[in-house]
Amino acid sequence: MSNRLRTTRVGFLIILLTLLWVKTEFAYYVDFTLGAEGLLQQVLQLINPLGIDAFLLGLALYLKKPRRAYVLAIVVYVLLTILVFANVLYYREFSDFMTVQTMLGVSKVSQGLGTSTLNMLTPRDLVYWLDVVLVVLAYLVYGLRNLWRYIHHESLQWPHFGLTLDPRPVTYHLAQAVSLVAVAFFGVTMAVSELNRPQLLTRNFDHNYTVKYLGLVPFTAYDGFQTARNNQVRASADSADMDKILQYTQSHYAAPNVSYEGTAKGKNVIIIHLESFQQFLIGQKVDGQEVTPFLNALIKQKDTLSFDNFYHQVGPGKTSDAENMLETSTFGLASGSLFSALGTDNTFQGAPSLLQQYAGYTSAVFHGGVGTFWNRNNVYKSLGYNYFFDGNFYNHDANTRTAYGIKDKLLFGETVKYLEHLQQPFYAKVITTTNHYPFFITDQDSDFPEANTDDAYIKGYFRTAHYLDQALAEFFTYLKTSGLEKNSLVMLYGDHYGLSDDRNKNLAAMLTPDANPTAAKLTNDATADDWDAFDNAQLQRVPLIFHMPGLKGGINHTYGGEIDVLPTLLHLLGVNTQHFVQFGTDLLSPQHDTTVAFRDHDFVTPRYTVLSGSVYDNKTGQLVSLPAAEQAKIDAKQKHVDQELALSDTLANKNLLRFYVPKGYTPVNPAQADFSQSLAQMMHVEQQAGKKSTSVFSQNNDQSTMSDFSTDAPEVANDSSVLSSYPAKVADQANGEVRQSKQTSK
Repeated sequence: MSNRLRTTRVGFLIILLTLLWVKTEFAYYVDFTLGAEGLLQQVLQLINPLGIDAFLLGLALYLKKPRRAYVLAIVVYVLLTILVFANVLYYREFSDFMTVQTMLGVSKVSQGLGTSTLNMLTPRDLVYWLDVVLVVLAYLVYGLRNLWRYIHHESLQWPHFGLTLDPRPVTYHLAQAVSLVAVAFFGVTMAVSELNRPQLLTRNFDHNYTVKYLGLVPFTAYDGFQTARNNQVRASADSADMDKILQYTQSHYAAPNVSYEGTAKGKNVIIIHLESFQQFLIGQKVDGQEVTPFLNALIKQKDTLSFDNFYHQVGPGKTSDAENMLETSTFGLASGSLFSALGTDNTFQGAPSLLQQYAGYTSAVFHGGVGTFWNRNNVYKSLGYNYFFDGNFYNHDANTRTAYGIKDKLLFGETVKYLEHLQQPFYAKVITTTNHYPFFITDQDSDFPEANTDDAYIKGYFRTAHYLDQALAEFFTYLKTSGLEKNSLVMLYGDHYGLSDDRNKNLAAMLTPDANPTAAKLTNDATADDWDAFDNAQLQRVPLIFHMPGLKGGINHTYGGEIDVLPTLLHLLGVNTQHFVQFGTDLLSPQHDTTVAFRDHDFVTPRYTVLSGSVYDNKTGQLVSLPAAEQAKIDAKQKHVDQELALSDTLANKNLLRFYVPKGYTPVNPAQADFSQSLAQMMHVEQQAGKKSTSVFSQNNDQSTMSDFSTDAPEVANDSSVLSSYPAKVADQANGEVRQSKQTSK
């Protein structure tokens, strides 16, 4: 039998199938968290790779010429190995599987991922590639010795490995039989899966279920089918499709709170995007030291309004989903990133364009990373941003960089030199990056103590969060010293979780309930042994903080999510949102909808948390069985959640906003924006305005406020020009624009 495996074409395919099966099962049980329960699910998880992999490898049997057959089998084998390994790396970062939309958008999100990918590699990854490496080495070592035989003989034997190209033809009936058996095997697997989990594909609310029952290849194929179908649906859309969405958003509208409406009218808006920042960090201590002493103090100020029951609602798009909800009050996609998949072509009615057209705002984004990451360079144009200052506008010496940009203290310091030239009022968003996976900071950057845990990522998470908190303190000091604070509304929000669910059990024992009200709410016995899905859901809280002199502050316990930010913000600024297409409601409104929908169709209310149909009591954290009348209310809320997610998906996938224009609004023309010239164009506007310029720089008698910013960043201590100087190309563009503006004004 062993000789037939080594010397026949069928035997070679069996070897490849066995190796693929071993790799896939290794990924299932070591790198993925599929949650197989009971003997049946375990068996299905054990056998589901065999049918589809056998079918694909068996295609090589249809080729008569042996060399072509062996090459095809090896190509299929390598591609399937790549699929498994790519999903392993993706899962480590996103706790999810790669979708076709993600694959199609890989060039738009891959830049800046190199360092992060290296950090995700582990020694056990050799399991996925060791066999391929050995074959390559065999070719290198023995290939030259056998080159002459390879050219002149049909059969090529490999010394020490014993592999032989089988020159004998395979009967067509054998190829057909292998295909039929493979398809039948997969069909049985799918039928049993459907019996165990009815509507497995049609109710595809969790990718883990599809992979657990059917496997990676069927999941990818089905997702590709769904993607193609969605593209076809989008092509057939027309304006009539908007009617249901308008009916929903207008009936769902919540009028502003009269006590807050317009209190920030005419003020600058500074959005600070807190990367991977969870609510439990506020009040958290490590070795007796506060992780976020600045934020702890900020939320206690009388003119700071914060929300402690505010949840992220991101899906696979993570940061880009959070930005989309912030800017548009529409949800991200169920599969992939809306920014990456649809952002270039879709029509948006985002905060930058709304504020510009209804309230005269200038808008800008500041991000010290790659501009093409998450397709931001295209999406920001469609949202109506005037300027985008990406990594090209920041000094990127080797010691200033993180995997996704520059360190936060340097980001805020360098942002000042651009922010001061924006015409007021402005809408500015600063995207931090240091508190991003893999949560690494040097001892030179932070002396914060390491947490008492063996989990290096939890240790790093507390240290990078502390560093971010220090960076915020320095920036707020600048705002106060420069005078910007008194004329600005500063909003801080966490975009999504930092620590994935599989680390929460290690985190549980470290939470400090006495100092952290959010941690205290998790459960009465939230220990590592008792930790469950309810506790994971509670940790999806992220901060939402508004700060402005004169704002009526306090800690607000209203339940809400990222979808609710835009209407809340616009009402504070005095902008009427009644005719905008927004799925969220004003958090401060008495009519606010307190049901928080998660992207996977789970949801949270002030009283219950509903996960995959199971209802948990928020006070006890325990599963409950509700009376019929109460369960009917939960069912109605589930229907509402399903409806709003479906309508938002329809809006995005069909690009329906191209058919609806609110009164007084002009659709954005993204072709008019050129972000590579952001500084030059901003300086030109300032020069052309002359004495009418409203920038901080102009109001400070054409004197920079850079001296008002101070940092303890070691990079600045070693070289103060890190903050003050522009990159050479950017400086040349700006100087040329200023000279041209002065000549024109003469």
